Amino acid sequence: MSQEPGGNSMNLTMDAAGIYREDVYTDRKVGTIRCMTPVKSDGSPDTARDMLFIGEAQILTPMGALPVTFEIEGTSLAEAVENYAEAARGGVERTVKEIQEMRRQAASSIVLPGAGGGMPPGALGGGGKIQIP
Repeated sequence: MSQEPGGNSMNLTMDAAGIYREDVYTDRKVGTIRCMTPVKSDGSPDTARDMLFIGEAQILTPMGALPVTFEIEGTSLAEAVENYAEAARGGVERTVKEIQEMRRQAASSIVLPGAGGGMPPGALGGGGKIQIP
């Protein structure tokens, strides 16, 4: 969904030229492959566009399972199954890097006592003397 300029309404119109039929395949052990078959607005196959393969896996974290989604190169389901492991590795690496970046950003968000936030200076025992260039 996209938001219109001004932020008052959302564009909920589907793109009739970009419709796909979705088929889901799984080995019930490692993950899932979503086969996205292009179709015309009447549901008939659209042979002018290529099929897309989307892989799904999970990373187990202390907070629970984290879903990972990634595109798989291939022109057939057999190729997508063959390329799943490599694509999954790339998707997991990308997700881990994103998590590390989010942690880094959260760690660099230092709240200084007395430096705004509606508290009087010295209310937390500091004095707001720490300065970051």
